[in-house]
Amino acid sequence: MARALVLRPTAKVNLMLRVGARQTDGYHDVRTLMQSIGLSDTLTFTPRRGPFALQCRAPGVPVDESNLVWKAADALWRAGGRTDKPQNVHVRLDKVIPSAAGLGGGSADAAAALIGLNSIWDLRRPRHELMRIAATLGADVPFFLQCGTALCVGRGDEVYPVDDARRMGIVVIKPSFGVSTSEAYRWLDEDRTAGLPASGERQPRELDIGWSTGPVSLANDLEAPVARRQAGITEMIDACVREGALAAAMSGSGSSVYAVFPETVANRAAKRLARPDWLVLLTRTMTRQEAGRRIRL
Repeated sequence: MARALVLRPTAKVNLMLRVGARQTDGYHDVRTLMQSIGLSDTLTFTPRRGPFALQCRAPGVPVDESNLVWKAADALWRAGGRTDKPQNVHVRLDKVIPSAAGLGGGSADAAAALIGLNSIWDLRRPRHELMRIAATLGADVPFFLQCGTALCVGRGDEVYPVDDARRMGIVVIKPSFGVSTSEAYRWLDEDRTAGLPASGERQPRELDIGWSTGPVSLANDLEAPVARRQAGITEMIDACVREGALAAAMSGSGSSVYAVFPETVANRAAKRLARPDWLVLLTRTMTRQEAGRRIRL
């Protein structure tokens, strides 16, 4: 059997997230600019005879068939024409990317599982087929088979790579509370029904990411609805701005907030933002090539 394979999928932040009206199927059309950042989980794939097994010691992370890594394994196994349960691989998942934080950790792990298991099982499935399977697992999963900077539309699963953003320091703050994606979208629908503006009182924040076309607006339509229920969102953003952030916003459906700093001052800002009830993580933007190397794209 092949030797163990180690992959380190990276997290993401949403540099922009615009959400359309709720469709009849319950989903929303979105337009989002996703950006890889350097926070990485680690997946170790070890060939081992017997049933597929998943190990993870992180609190609250399931290791059964509800985990996206397990779902990815099952989907890829069945795509190969098999009807039984996945076999002959043990996966150890070491978590660094916070859960329920809008950073895409579970989706990144699922994408890495597709790549790793495609290799371990010697299935040789082409990239376009892995993208198709990824879309069945979750809206964000296809992005993590591309990485870098990408425009994602539809449900978020139509991915269009664009020029990489310039290198920037990123400080991520994960509060003690989490927010599920379904909650965030439900709150958005409730606020729209009530006539409340999606952007609240905050104006879109402009950020120079190195594009010749000019800066981008860090507007997130989910931020105001979540912040109305979780005041900590606004508190974290304001704290980052006081520390001199070039821009700060909620990532995805929350609950994490990220702030952009010049790399030379990001470390000092992260130290000053430390609080007992905040997990403060220092990282940076990753190019498509840098993030891709971690999962052997």
